[in-house]
Amino acid sequence: MRSFWVTGYYGCCQRILRNGKPFVLVLLLLWSMGCGYTLQATGKPKGLTISSLAIPLMKSPSASLGFEGDFTRMIRQEFVSHSQIPLVSRQKAAMVLEGTVPLSYRISQDDFEVTTSRWLKIRLSARLVEKASGRIVWDDPQMEEKAAFTVTSDPIRTRYNRRKAAEKIARLLSERIYLKTMERF
Repeated sequence: MRSFWVTGYYGCCQRILRNGKPFVLVLLLLWSMGCGYTLQATGKPKGLTISSLAIPLMKSPSASLGFEGDFTRMIRQEFVSHSQIPLVSRQKAAMVLEGTVPLSYRISQDDFEVTTSRWLKIRLSARLVEKASGRIVWDDPQMEEKAAFTVTSDPIRTRYNRRKAAEKIARLLSERIYLKTMERF
């Protein structure tokens, strides 16, 4: 069966060349090869060696929000479930992932109409530091995500909905931090 497809493919290429359309052949070849970029599924960082990693509790300039634990837990979970890098204490780590959350915490409401939904927008700062040299591997001072939540007449339910939106944001930012560290883009 394979020889049928290979022969058919080459036969098609020969017909295109005979008809004087090499441009179409080049496009066909490029399309069949693809772009070549693939995500690395090895659990090891691309273009970087990380023998061990520390992810200490995220810092927060505000004590009232309490998202630091959620963000830290989700980032650690992302690395534990997808990478082969051992997570260790700051003292034993080769690299340290530092972060401050939230730098910005905003609940927006449309000024023109009254609705029962609001946007929670959180901006954080994160960076990966090589502990021995102090070299900053990557630094992103303005990582931002937002999520919608429902406002009800029950303040406890509204607080729960806002917390779930914050968890969704933490999950999205955790994925971005992981990709920035492992895939380096």
